[in-house]
Amino acid sequence: MALPLTATINQRNPLAFILGQVLFIARVLLMTLSLVTGVILHNLWRLFRQPSPWPRLFLLSVSWTAGIATATTGTRIRKNVFYASNHHSWIDIPVMSGVTGCTFVANDGIEKWPLIGWLCTINNTIFVSRENRLSVGDQIDELRTAMTGDQPVTIFPEGTTHDGSGLLPFKPSLFAALVPPPTGMMVQPVFLTYGRHTPRISWVGEEGVGENFWRIMSYLKPITATLHFLDPFDPVHFPDRKAISAEVRHRISEAMQASDHYRRSI
Repeated sequence: MALPLTATINQRNPLAFILGQVLFIARVLLMTLSLVTGVILHNLWRLFRQPSPWPRLFLLSVSWTAGIATATTGTRIRKNVFYASNHHSWIDIPVMSGVTGCTFVANDGIEKWPLIGWLCTINNTIFVSRENRLSVGDQIDELRTAMTGDQPVTIFPEGTTHDGSGLLPFKPSLFAALVPPPTGMMVQPVFLTYGRHTPRISWVGEEGVGENFWRIMSYLKPITATLHFLDPFDPVHFPDRKAISAEVRHRISEAMQASDHYRRSI
């Protein structure tokens, strides 16, 4: 959305295009079935006032349905953790949530999207407004409260998606809830990559969400999303949100430079 696509994606031959169309239809039907089943079971769990695992399981099913397997490296912290990851496309959300069970910080405009806004709501997404600076204090308090709950919180500090060839500048305001941090809270940077398929996944430039959705869901090759859980750190040792943001960016950048996956093209 912010950078032009730097990798060249070869146009498909007619047979591959037809197969991609068929695969797209099959995947959308399977995703719809998964959604309907998940909604029914979610409401059943809610009826009996039980914690519902179905939002997470539905998001995990989205990445599976899209043909994306997941792998992890490093040691993932499961409690009292604040994740911060680089960002390629909308598919990062089901990939990340499917693995960690996390919720997200998102622009409040998404809350009004049909279906997507509702799905975000039942996954306890924290919606923030970038325009209404008068409510910043309330938003920080809401985020800090969410961080102390049972569900870890993930942010994408670049604030938009890109092609994976580097990192965009981070938005330090997203780390304001860590100054001071809740007791015992750790920050764990995450480097997310789709390997040589990253250019195919990435949502960049003027591409619409529907076009990116079609490209991912019609892709014939299997993809592995690897989440590198990097060494966590205690934000209490950093003077302000800018210092925390800079540390996260430094660690993800080092992990990115150590991996040659993002340099490869399809």
